[in-house]
Amino acid sequence: MNNAREDALDIFLYALKASRVEPAMERQVRFSNGAVEIDGRRYLLREYERCLIVAIGKAAHPLVSSFLRQAGNDAERFEGIVVGGASGEALPPAFRVYCGGHPSPNEASVAAAADVLKTLGSLTERDLVVFLISGGGSAMLEQFLWPDLLLETIVATHKALVESGAPIAAMNAVRKHLSAVKGGRLAAAATPAEQVTLFVSDVPPGELDALSSGPTLPDCSTVEDVYRIVDEYGLMERFPAVIAKMLESKALTETPKPGDAMFARSSWSVLLDSASLEEAAAARAVELGWSVEIDNRCDDWSAEKAATYLVDRVRTMRAKKERACLLSAGEVTVRVPPRVAGRGGRNQHFVLLCARQIAGEGIVVLSGGSDGVDGNSPAAGAIVDGRTIERASVLKNSVVDALAGFDSYSLLTQLEDTVVTGPTGNNLRDLRILLAP
Repeated sequence: MNNAREDALDIFLYALKASRVEPAMERQVRFSNGAVEIDGRRYLLREYERCLIVAIGKAAHPLVSSFLRQAGNDAERFEGIVVGGASGEALPPAFRVYCGGHPSPNEASVAAAADVLKTLGSLTERDLVVFLISGGGSAMLEQFLWPDLLLETIVATHKALVESGAPIAAMNAVRKHLSAVKGGRLAAAATPAEQVTLFVSDVPPGELDALSSGPTLPDCSTVEDVYRIVDEYGLMERFPAVIAKMLESKALTETPKPGDAMFARSSWSVLLDSASLEEAAAARAVELGWSVEIDNRCDDWSAEKAATYLVDRVRTMRAKKERACLLSAGEVTVRVPPRVAGRGGRNQHFVLLCARQIAGEGIVVLSGGSDGVDGNSPAAGAIVDGRTIERASVLKNSVVDALAGFDSYSLLTQLEDTVVTGPTGNNLRDLRILLAP
């Protein structure tokens, strides 16, 4: 069992290291002779009066740093705005830096949004803007369509969405239609400039317009989707009264859609996504002698349903082959009741659900966030095995109580089963690793 636990942690940490921003930028972005080539598209920098970078999300700092490193002497052509988490890395004076809030917006999120919108609004057809977008941007950059709303109202709205149990695409459909910086509205603000967007994706494949709520992409969701989602997940009762009133009065306006003329000078490229994380994990697991299968079917399922499915799946694998390793990337959902004060996140909640199902079995389960942060805890995730329930009872702690109170972190910390990496500067969704020796 101990060897399997060590292997699970090894696989997770290897995947984080192998899917970093820097090597991905080196592969896909090249500067030469005063031009930048991105996925085969070439932009001659001297043709533009201004070259602007707008970086948003948890990977904002490494994205900007690696882009400028690739630029070499051409880096001095760029100015920019960086909206990310805390970072000790210095950027050139031509860059304004904001420490946006996550998982809820803060004052810097709002100030950054005002700066970005004003700056983009000053661009002309003779300018180039490079957007570097990663997960977390939905909170880190925010201004509602009604700019006089208090920050507390914005924060309460975001919190209600995060705790609603809705999948990320549904949450972001609502966010887009409430926001002045989401759902293609940054692209609209930057028109008529040339626009390039590079993504580090933490959303399901094919749903890039959900990444950071799609600030530069055509939006496929509609206001009618928003009203349906609000009803389906009981959001009217969760939202602040002023937001609920706006929704009741059908005050939302539509976001830019595919085919809109504003996207005529836009291009988009994915640097990294959850498949990058998964592929690295699989390669390492094979090196360690495990027989690997990948199953992402439970993406966006409830944590309870996903735990049952994946545990049964790895049991089936073990019946057919030794040293079975099941990998699953993506996110599960956890519906947190209002006014619950526990600590933890969806990864730690998920592994505790698994711990109940694998009690007494030789199965190890690790689940962690590639950003290094799980919910409101300092852990990236946690690891459990067939002895977790027994070990908790020895400490006179109840897994059932921890789950009911959404307080997974407190219990898993006492068991020394949390996985702590610190913020990684990356965000490629979660990775679940199930090992059955």
